[in-house]
Amino acid sequence: MNAGGRTNRLVLAAIWVVLLAAPFWLNLVGGYTALGSRVLVLGLAAMSLNFLLGFTGVLSFGHAAWFGLGAYGAGLALKFVALSTPLAMLLGTLTGGIAGALLGALIVHRRGIYFAMVTIAFGQVFYYIAYRWNSLTGGDDGLRGFSRQPLAFGPMRVDILNNSTLFYYFVLVCFAVAVGIMALLLRSPFGRTMLAIRENERRARFLGIPIELHIWIAFALSCVFISFSGTLYALLNNFADPNNLYYSLSGDLVIMAVMGGMRVFWGPLLGAAVFVVLQDYVSSLTTNWMSFIGLLFVLVVLFFPRGLLGMLRQRRVA
Repeated sequence: MNAGGRTNRLVLAAIWVVLLAAPFWLNLVGGYTALGSRVLVLGLAAMSLNFLLGFTGVLSFGHAAWFGLGAYGAGLALKFVALSTPLAMLLGTLTGGIAGALLGALIVHRRGIYFAMVTIAFGQVFYYIAYRWNSLTGGDDGLRGFSRQPLAFGPMRVDILNNSTLFYYFVLVCFAVAVGIMALLLRSPFGRTMLAIRENERRARFLGIPIELHIWIAFALSCVFISFSGTLYALLNNFADPNNLYYSLSGDLVIMAVMGGMRVFWGPLLGAAVFVVLQDYVSSLTTNWMSFIGLLFVLVVLFFPRGLLGMLRQRRVA
């Protein structure tokens, strides 16, 4: 095994050790377990966006729509369909994933700012539907009246989800499964074609790669992953509101991806951790917390254009 591969394995092991031990060390540094769960959920959402942005080179400013659809799908399923956490997560993921795949087929021929603007437009349509449909979604007050349910293993029911520490590990398992699938996809031949499209779309087309089909598949998969993270967000808060679909959340996810490092697999998770922790701490001191986030983002873009984790990786290679 070469030195680079050994270092990558050590970094990966360190990441998982930190995540596994988070409920024990968070309290020691002034944090709390629910904050760790929020980092994982939004980290998965940022990594889902980065699956499209960082590895295919396609920018979407409407990904909050699929995140919000996942949250509403899970909440509505728990409230009206069945008191089953796995079923709610499945229905929420399918809601956002199918909607994203259908709309992605309509916009896959657009590129650059046109693609980004169309995704914003579709996202705002879903936002206003959720905002106005009071009888179903609760409107501006949000969707209430549901809560995460015990997990059933045959005749045995285990109520592990109402404990913040156990729920964190439930989220961590879901996160691990999602990022594992994401990593396998990126290592597959399909993942290599995504990188080829990102680096030079014209050359990839000359090689015979069906560009639109691959971008559509990447977009649909990204929507599935972010809808899955949306279901976890609904379970974390026992609540879903229209702000989960608003374009400003899409902007936050882009900030997380860029801040951590777009072309590094774990970069968006680091970006999400920095963003969420700073938001939690600074917002307790001032209502103008976004000014500090914006300043940090500008500094990262100016001095670390590859992102925080990308900069560390570049230094290690150098």
